[in-house]
Amino acid sequence: MLKLTNIRKTYTVGDLSVDALRGVSLEFRDNEFVSILGPSGCGKTTTLNIIGGLDRYTSGDLIINGRSTREYTDSDWDTYRNHSVGFVFQSYNLIPHQTILANVELALTLSGVSKAERHRRAKEALEQVGLTDHMHKRPNQLSGGQMQRVAIARALINNPDILLADEPTGALDSETSVQVMDLLQEVARDRLVIMVTHNPELAQAYSTRIIQLKDGEVIADSNPYESQEDAPALTGKEAKAGKKTSMSFPTALSLSLNNLMTKKGRTFLTAFAGSIGIIGIALILSLSSGINTYITKVQQDTLTSYPITIEAESVDMTSMLTSLMGVSDEEDSGAPREEDRVYVSNVMYDMMDSMMNAETVTNNLKAFKEYLEEGGGGITDLAQVYYGYDFKFDIYNKDPDGKVVKSDVMSAMETAMGSLYGGDYTDYFNSMGSMYESFDVWQELLPGEDGQLISSQVLDQHELLYGHWPEEYNQVILFVDDNNQVSDLMLYALGLVSVDEMNETLSALQAGEEVEVKDQSWSYEELCQTQFKLLLPYERYQYDANTNTYTDLSATQTGLEMLYNSNQTGITLQVVGVARSGSNGGMMSGSLGYTNALTQYAIDHTADSQLVKDQLANPDTDVITNLPFRQEGDTEPTDQEKAQAIGEYLLTLDAQSQAEAYVDGMSQPSQQYVDDTVDAQMANITREDIEKMISQEYAAQMGVDAATLDEYIAGMSDEELFAQVEEAMAAQIKEQYAAAAKEQLSALPAAQLSAMLAQAVEQGPNDQGLSLEQFVYLYDNYMPPTHSDSTYQDNLDLMGYVDLESPSSISLYADTFKEKDKIADLITAYNQQVAEEDQISYTDYVALLMSSITDIISGVSYLLIGFVSISLVVSSIMIGIITYISVLERTKEIGILRAIGASKRNISQVFNAETFIIGLLSGLIGIGVTLLLLIPGNAVIHAVTGSTDVNAALPAVSAVVLVVLSVVLTLIGGLIPSKKAAKKDPVAALRTE
Repeated sequence: MLKLTNIRKTYTVGDLSVDALRGVSLEFRDNEFVSILGPSGCGKTTTLNIIGGLDRYTSGDLIINGRSTREYTDSDWDTYRNHSVGFVFQSYNLIPHQTILANVELALTLSGVSKAERHRRAKEALEQVGLTDHMHKRPNQLSGGQMQRVAIARALINNPDILLADEPTGALDSETSVQVMDLLQEVARDRLVIMVTHNPELAQAYSTRIIQLKDGEVIADSNPYESQEDAPALTGKEAKAGKKTSMSFPTALSLSLNNLMTKKGRTFLTAFAGSIGIIGIALILSLSSGINTYITKVQQDTLTSYPITIEAESVDMTSMLTSLMGVSDEEDSGAPREEDRVYVSNVMYDMMDSMMNAETVTNNLKAFKEYLEEGGGGITDLAQVYYGYDFKFDIYNKDPDGKVVKSDVMSAMETAMGSLYGGDYTDYFNSMGSMYESFDVWQELLPGEDGQLISSQVLDQHELLYGHWPEEYNQVILFVDDNNQVSDLMLYALGLVSVDEMNETLSALQAGEEVEVKDQSWSYEELCQTQFKLLLPYERYQYDANTNTYTDLSATQTGLEMLYNSNQTGITLQVVGVARSGSNGGMMSGSLGYTNALTQYAIDHTADSQLVKDQLANPDTDVITNLPFRQEGDTEPTDQEKAQAIGEYLLTLDAQSQAEAYVDGMSQPSQQYVDDTVDAQMANITREDIEKMISQEYAAQMGVDAATLDEYIAGMSDEELFAQVEEAMAAQIKEQYAAAAKEQLSALPAAQLSAMLAQAVEQGPNDQGLSLEQFVYLYDNYMPPTHSDSTYQDNLDLMGYVDLESPSSISLYADTFKEKDKIADLITAYNQQVAEEDQISYTDYVALLMSSITDIISGVSYLLIGFVSISLVVSSIMIGIITYISVLERTKEIGILRAIGASKRNISQVFNAETFIIGLLSGLIGIGVTLLLLIPGNAVIHAVTGSTDVNAALPAVSAVVLVVLSVVLTLIGGLIPSKKAAKKDPVAALRTE
């Protein structure tokens, strides 16, 4: 069964070698009680360790069941110790943090036996040694004899073939020693028991065979044995037998957890020390998360207020804004520059040059809309798409005086300018309308996804104060700022201030008078009783069957009031709620918001109107004036053709109209007459004459003193002065000529004047009757139009018709700058695959204005990452040190585990389990402490920033990741110590105290 053949064991320390065994050859029976005696240092324990597989022989061979062990691997020795050998040590070598039952079960755990079977067999083993009542105690609660019996039970639990006892009675009194020896004698009946002892009396009393060693050699054997078989020993893979040992991770966790529980205070402090890095990282992530949440909100607010807007026709302002911001190419001009001199950056020149040469860009939005509706290459996944149309909303209400007024700021400004300075400013504001878009009262609410009337972005950015958000197409909502205010410019548009009151205030201000500002306010209920009326553009026109034309009723106040009060025209709009913008504003710049449902309703009803249908059916005719549109090939008539045409037309009029036309035509002097008269009068006039004449005649008329007028005239050049005098003189000559002609002809009866006109028409242009210039004058002022002054598209725009497939603008609402940049890249990719005339061009105002903010955000992110990296390194080093200390403390436990068959991998598992527990505990402590620190931390942030917009918060996912990270870091940090523990010599480990 067990045979030692010429076993030698040499220990080498530096250059010194010591022979512990010198050719020991022994063979043992399957069941006998063998005692090995000898003085200290003779090799008794070394022989026992070699037989038990704890130590390796230098030469010779150990044959087990006919198999050589020369080529045994670590795994083979582990299996041998676990299944074939049981150890009983002098110092018991029980694991102190395990119960008696768990100590006995441990060998079975390594054998892969089920939990129920382990319990059963461990109880039986403890029953055999008489310790059933103590199975749940720990080793330090037992006497020495009881602990040794536990060690015997542990050694027998796996029913080994060989029981090795190293001084089993060395630490016991005589009575207890006898009990232990009786137990070993009982065991030796059915297995081999080899005992090392210094007590020859016990050996003689209980042993069936006594072997004596001296200086590493066998000097006596009382009952030698030599088998009769001469079969060669098996080698290589043939020598491997038995089931491999294995330790499950739960078992390793249990061992480590029990060990840690015996040192609760230290374990907590160790875990807390490990959690400091996690706390630091968690706090950084919390702050970073709060900042990122705030930045994301700012980005959303910014990008919803300034989306990527692509217009059908726009002016590229990129160059001007770049110049205004002082951003220029970093390329050197080439000229050398000295460091101690100041140079000029041509910001003003570049900006003015960009303004003067700004390019008007036309985009094919119809094709781009089709592209977006097909997916847009991923654009629609990154942004919400909004299509804008040039639909003119004419919304009216009544001011406090009951007058129907248009509900917009532009009309208020036109009225104010006209009141202050006189004249009509409609054309001016129409031409400069884009500059006043920020004053627009009415604005469409961004629609949401999946058919929602209002986008969640709008709802998130505004607080509903009263009522509800619009739910129908004819409902609108009023917006106030964060102070519950609306601009005084909006009062007129909202019908809260009358036109006369506004004009009186402006006139008083212009006159320098002090105006008392009233502190006015209205309740939510009052504002929600406000109604407006939307007149669709086509509804302004009334058909005249006599002339087959249409008349614009809104051109007069009476007609406008009739349209406003009619139940047959317009859409009544009701204010149903009041909402407030946040402190950072919102995407709504107007004071009144309506939904896309109103836009669609207006567009659909306009397209279905008879006027629009007629115009669409007659693309060559202006159905409003019933005149043809000018075609591309049409030419302007010559003066002769004009003369002939007006002559024929005048002959169709009645006598009175002919007389009036003739007088008006004859009252127009020829340009030659005017020029000759001016030249004659100016021939003998000098500058001094002009200055004297102006000073005497015009100073009083103009309301200025003569000295001021003289100073002004002195600053004019001769060319400027004479040109102005000649212009004034020409106007005076025309007035005098017309007055004289009318005075002369007005004495004649209408019939005679009509006959004179007929004669002039018959004769044609000549110097005696009507000249060619006079005929042309009459044509320009009396000839009814033959073609419409409008165009087909102008008429459709005037009627409010829009083509839904051809939007006037497309707005792309992204949530973050990163998504916006991706959209810009996708638009660039689109431009690369279409023809040049279909390419999209736009000005990205946000990219120009926010580039520096993006750089700051990136810098902060990199800084936080640096802090995190440092914390990770520190945590890893600290955990490695802590684990190494634990390895030193548990060295004896390592030896015990190896003695009962644990592999090197099992030892690594034990310490990996310990680092796992510490890492998990560190992570949980770190997260818990972080959550507690965030309470006062946020209070400090709010106090320092003076705002509650930034809130440090640890995301749940980050918390889980940090706990996992803590575990992973501790495992990594403990890898080297656990590997070192696995490589420890089990014999040396067992000797460690």
